[in-house]
Parts: sequence; structure tokens; C-alpha cells
Amino acid sequence: MNTDSKFYQSIGVVALVTALILLIPLTLQLTIGTGVDGQGFNWKPGDFVIMGALLFGTGFTYKFITRKSGETAYRVAVGFALLAGLFLIWSNLAVGLIGSEDRAINLLYFGVIAVGLIGAFIARFQPQGMTIVMFAMAATQALIAVIALIAGMQQLPASSVVEILGVNGFFITLFVVSALLFRYVVQEQSSTNEGSEDLNQ
Repeated sequence: MNTDSKFYQSIGVVALVTALILLIPLTLQLTIGTGVDGQGFNWKPGDFVIMGALLFGTGFTYKFITRKSGETAYRVAVGFALLAGLFLIWSNLAVGLIGSEDRAINLLYFGVIAVGLIGAFIARFQPQGMTIVMFAMAATQALIAVIALIAGMQQLPASSVVEILGVNGFFITLFVVSALLFRYVVQEQSSTNEGSEDLNQ
């Protein structure tokens, strides 16, 4: 079976896994509902569509990027980076990272994703370039936190200095770890190439 055939089959698996994951909130929706106090589980149809698109898109992207790579370390690095981005998007859409989800400042976090997407295409998903991209995403995330504090967002009812620094620090850590994973891949490839050169001499 060639690489393309495996890739198309894996897309079917991604779609199946996406559907199975969406069954969890759907089951909660049907069994728990909004509850008597309106505080239960209540996803709108659009929420299922967005979550499904995010899950499938993440899985598809992972399979597409890693389809020709047999390196476990590279696959782990790519998967970690995509999951970090997915978690950032979903958290921001669901509750907002600063204040509530309807605060305009939360739109800035899509800039972090934009840096990742544009940088990844420029780097052609190569580990050395992706190391820089992930550090750039971490720096962008940190910049947004600084902007939020300067703008006085810590005065919002649902925010504080500790919360803003904490939640942004969490995502900064995820992106830095992802960068270090890609750097590890670069080091592994370098060691492999040096070993091959030694054998050829």
C-alpha cells in the first residue's frame, strides 16, 4: 500500500474519531441538558459544527504533515504543537482567555494562530524552522498578556493579574515545550547525519 492510499485511509479514521468525540457532548446534551438552573450542558448546533471542524482539521493537518515522515520525535512535536493550538482556539472561543469570550481583546489570540500558520508554511514544516515558529508563537502570546495588563484588563470582573499571567503563561509554556521538541528533532537529525558521514568515510 503506497503513502497516498494510507493517507486517504487515515482521513477516514480521523473523521470517525471526530464523530466519536462529538458523541460525548451530544450524549451529555441529551441526558443532562441545561438543568433546572440553566447551568447544565447546553451546546448549540454551531458549537458542534465548530468543534467538529477544529477536531477534524487538526487531525487532517497532523496526518498531512507527517504522512511522509517515519520519525517518532517529529510526529510527537507536530502533534503537540497542533494540540496546543487547538486548545488555545477552543478555550478562547468557549470562555475567553481575558474576561468573557465576547471581549474584543480575545481576538488578538487568533494572531498567535496566524503566526503559527504563516510561519509553518514559510518553514515548510521543517523542524529547524518550526522551532523558531513555536518560539514566535510563545512571544506573541506573551505580548498579548502585556497588552492586556497595560490596557487594564485585570480590572474586569472575570480577570485579574494572576489569572491573565497564569492562563497566558500556561499557553506560553505549551509553545515553548513544542519548540524544544522540534529542536530535539533537529539535534536527532544532525546526530544521524553525522553518524552516516562517519560510516561513509
